[in-house]
Amino acid sequence: MPDSSGGSPNKPKFEFTTEMRLLTAFILMGAVLFLTPYFFRPQPAPQQAKKNPAPTQAAKPAPPPKVGEPAVTAAVVPGAVAAEKDQLYTVETALFKVVFANRGAVVRSWVLKNYMDAAGKPVDVVNSAAANKVGYPLALWFKERKPNADLDRALYKTTVAEDGLSIAFEWSNGRVAAKKSLRFAKASYLTQIESTVTENGQQIPHLLAWRGGFGDASVPKAHTLQHVIFYDTQSGSLTVNDAGKAKDGPVVNGGQYSFAGIEDAYFAAVFLPEGGSYFEVRTLSDPLPPAPGSGDEPHVGTAIGGEGQNRFSLFVGPKDLDILRAVNPKLAQVVDFGWFAFLAKPLFLALNWTNDNLTRNYGWAIILVTIAINFLLFPLKISSFRSMKKMSALQPQIQAINEKYKNVGIRDPKKAEQNQEIMDLYKKNSVNPAGGCLPMLLQIPFFFAFYKVLTVAVEMRGADWLWISDLAQPEALAIRPLPLLMIATQFVLQKMTPSTSMDPAQQRVMLLMPLMFGFMFYGVSSGLVLYWLTGNVIGIVQQWFFNRTAEVTVTAPPAAKNKKRK
Repeated sequence: MPDSSGGSPNKPKFEFTTEMRLLTAFILMGAVLFLTPYFFRPQPAPQQAKKNPAPTQAAKPAPPPKVGEPAVTAAVVPGAVAAEKDQLYTVETALFKVVFANRGAVVRSWVLKNYMDAAGKPVDVVNSAAANKVGYPLALWFKERKPNADLDRALYKTTVAEDGLSIAFEWSNGRVAAKKSLRFAKASYLTQIESTVTENGQQIPHLLAWRGGFGDASVPKAHTLQHVIFYDTQSGSLTVNDAGKAKDGPVVNGGQYSFAGIEDAYFAAVFLPEGGSYFEVRTLSDPLPPAPGSGDEPHVGTAIGGEGQNRFSLFVGPKDLDILRAVNPKLAQVVDFGWFAFLAKPLFLALNWTNDNLTRNYGWAIILVTIAINFLLFPLKISSFRSMKKMSALQPQIQAINEKYKNVGIRDPKKAEQNQEIMDLYKKNSVNPAGGCLPMLLQIPFFFAFYKVLTVAVEMRGADWLWISDLAQPEALAIRPLPLLMIATQFVLQKMTPSTSMDPAQQRVMLLMPLMFGFMFYGVSSGLVLYWLTGNVIGIVQQWFFNRTAEVTVTAPPAAKNKKRK
């Protein structure tokens, strides 16, 4: 039903527009030209006048307006359809609230009820601040030929179904006609959408645009997280374009895509064609200020379609794998786990299962899954611990070898002999020189997997834990406890780990590593810091256990032979 904000329900006063004045002028001119001979012809002789003269021939209608003349009202031009005033219409379901404007038949706002922004309000995925410059979503974009009417400024006649779940827009000036219709479901993020444009009965190819960015605008640097996406069924690949892709102009792609649309980190608006038909995707870049008073930054946009009549299913909602699969199995590809998908997907499933069945909290789920990962990797860590302890025990022998060759230059052939002696010593004691790096190397793939899960899994968005309000974002406190705790535990772990070098300078550099890690982690998502902190605490326990229980032996250096006296 119409919103109260759309204007007064009273019928506006009739206004004699310029178009009607022109039409009236044409009619009067035609009447004057046609009727003048009858009114100003020579008068007949009196004796020939008839008492009841025969009626004159009816006036011919005025000629039709020429091509390019302004449109006229529906009451004058056959087939004309239009609304009389601006009006807003609201369609509301259990999942979202969408406000449409009949001027241009566009979307003014699309609010997702179940997801909050940084201000605690339901997320509106429409960038309304950009509309004055680039237009609202679902505006028409024409490929080559444009109709002889501004359809994005036209006032469409609007019809809302009795159940409130369908809305249809129609406009015509007798020559150019446009229709848009959307059919919603009560509890689904999927909408059926159709658009048609014709001129003189001939369909005009067009696309539906969504420009000025998309998604949650309350997150920092939101425009950098937004992309145009499309999935090619033939190559089985997802293409992701940012605004920089279209810095020199629109980028055009076409194919039989499973879906195409626009996304941010956690939400997407994607069009799914009927029957896998060919359609076009355009990536656009619009310079817009990301915040009031700031300079322009490129915001990604898209236009999708390409036929005179476009039919799509439109998904606007969260990138939740369960929701996406329920709506359409193809949509699961929207969640892109990247290069570490082989590890990130199982990790995501493990976190979800732990949250749903054990903890009911993603923070504790991260802790339990991290504990499980570290204990599964413990046998490999034991091997690394042994190698590091042996290397520590071999340091006096290595130092003796280095002293033996201390005056040998790096290009001296004897340098190769020095390296060979050290390698022989490692081999004799079954030591892997790189073994000390193994604990760190084992954590790196899981670090990137956790990072990806926190970046793309909407389930983690807004997940709280103790004092943390959102595990997918850095802590909101001025001084962030998690990174500080991570630095402290990293320092303790560093001190407990056997040193593999007797060089004091190298040892001091290693002690600076916790500060470097703290600097790196201070601005990342708190869930990622929680993962690394938990790994440090487990590493301290494991290292303490190994230092107390493990014993390693190394071969002693050969005893020096006494020289015989002469």
